[in-house]
Amino acid sequence: QVQLVESGGGLVQAGGSLRLSCAASGRTFSRNVMGWFRQAPGKEREIVAAINWSGGNIHYADSVKGRFTISRDNAKNTVFLQMNSLTSDDTAVYYCAAQQHSQDYIGETMREYDFWGQGTQVTVSP
Repeated sequence: QVQLVESGGGLVQAGGSLRLSCAASGRTFSRNVMGWFRQAPGKEREIVAAINWSGGNIHYADSVKGRFTISRDNAKNTVFLQMNSLTSDDTAVYYCAAQQHSQDYIGETMREYDFWGQGTQVTVSP
């Protein structure tokens, strides 16, 4: 059974940092695009960042460029999201996701991802 399990969320003050982790099990994703999405209350789920299998191709949403960094450790089947300079606009549930067939093409929509975690809450206080 394939599982993506997020961790590292929590409550942080504006300007602070958090590091999210997503550990995959049940199969290896070392050759797959993986990404982070988020969904704030009353809003649609949106992509935050995604990374190809080697780390050589990365996409960031404009709203997080320069503040967030996505990375991966293929040996550990894990992807990370380092979030710095957090603001209240970053408050959301953050989801890890993986594309089943793509190594390099980074999808930016939910429908392009086949596996999802349960999400971890990130709350940024003013």
